Amino acid sequence: MAVPTDDGRVKAKLREIGEPITLFGERAADRRERLIYVLSQISAAKGDVEMEDETSDESEDEKVEEFYTPGSLPLLESRRRIAEFSLPRAKDRVAQQREESKIPLNRILDIRKRVFAEVKTFANLGSQIGDERPIAQVRFSPNSKYLATGSWSGNVKLWNVPACTPVKTFRGHSDKVGGVAWHPQATLGLGEGLANLVSGAGDTNVNLWSLESETPLAVMKGHQDRVCRVAFHPSGNYVASASFDTTWRLWDVNTQQELLLQEGHSKEVYSVEFQDDGALVASGGLDAIGRVWDLRTGRTAMVLDGHVQCIFSIAFSPNGYQICTGAGDDTMRLWDLRSLKSLYTIPAHRSNVSDVRFFRGADLLSDSILNGGAKMQSPSPAIKAEPDDDLQPSAFREAFESRQSEQYRSGLYLASSGYDGLVKIWSADDWQLLRTLTTDAGKVMSVDLSRDAKLLASGTYNRNFQLYGPDDVVDLTIKEDPKEEV
Repeated sequence: MAVPTDDGRVKAKLREIGEPITLFGERAADRRERLIYVLSQISAAKGDVEMEDETSDESEDEKVEEFYTPGSLPLLESRRRIAEFSLPRAKDRVAQQREESKIPLNRILDIRKRVFAEVKTFANLGSQIGDERPIAQVRFSPNSKYLATGSWSGNVKLWNVPACTPVKTFRGHSDKVGGVAWHPQATLGLGEGLANLVSGAGDTNVNLWSLESETPLAVMKGHQDRVCRVAFHPSGNYVASASFDTTWRLWDVNTQQELLLQEGHSKEVYSVEFQDDGALVASGGLDAIGRVWDLRTGRTAMVLDGHVQCIFSIAFSPNGYQICTGAGDDTMRLWDLRSLKSLYTIPAHRSNVSDVRFFRGADLLSDSILNGGAKMQSPSPAIKAEPDDDLQPSAFREAFESRQSEQYRSGLYLASSGYDGLVKIWSADDWQLLRTLTTDAGKVMSVDLSRDAKLLASGTYNRNFQLYGPDDVVDLTIKEDPKEEV
């Protein structure tokens, strides 16, 4: 049954059939659900199960059909490499999850209690003016020692954390930056002269940056409109970019060649994110639809249909089969790739959910991928409870439990930001609110969690970024800079 998605048209339809246009405390999504229920009752009474589609002003004769376009040989080769990279990672992820399923319940409860108790102590550690215009996105480096910020001024900046001192300003965009992302091995062994960062901006360009120069290492052109979010593939060999030209594209980092131009959204594409295995990529658009794509075949693996407003953020859980989306209807939705349906809807913020991020610990499933990501190595096997000859039993047990706790912590909670000026932290197993953090801005544009579990960062509309963390763990000292207001 097709019904209007625009709230104004929903109210008009309710008035037309003699129903109240709104009820006390009713949200737009609830109003649409009520309309669906009323219309279904009317249709059932009339014995008519078909209704006129009012979701579009297009001609009734026009039908949307799936179509395919021929791919290039480099794309075919990339799909093969992605399959070779992702399948061993998926195998080891499943093996690791089987090991975790053997953890005693009391041990799991102890880990959750300790982790959540620490998260609940997160407090504001400091704030720093980041640029002359709003901060569109913030992202921690893989080693958790740097923070990259992209702003509407067109600059990408690198900061030391938690000191919040500037390290470098990357200049190369002529319009507002919409997204920044780190190479998976940046700051962990990847050479500083190689592509460590990627950014997309309103000038339609996708720029690759090294840590040695303030000018772009490469500029990848192809989009016809503003570029929003960008993402590095877990192998480090590919980059995805979402654009207002209603497409997302896949780029080869080594050759700077466009491999794939993917259509599928009826409006602008705002967000894009890779699954940790590297097999899947998810895109979210202003058409309120999210899509999960299989990079190995090019087919759609799942359609995320449920939001009634634009999808602004999308994130894969480290478990590999759950996805979280944040949208303009003020909610977060959790999706399961196994059952191909929405699991849970969280009324997360009072205004747009601008960003969602799962906590990710150190990548325990992958070896270092060096040499610019030219060779993709298979991941290391899941950790097993086999004592080292050099360790005493008690020391081994302590080391193993610590490693086990580190593994289980990854994906245990997530953070969200909204245009209500709040940052919230949620448990990722029962979706309960753990902590609400206030900012000094009316709109929070982005949020991220460091991999060492010590910091959370938010980028805001009033040009600053803020750091949060357990106040008994991190001692934040911001050094004054004559050119920067603290």
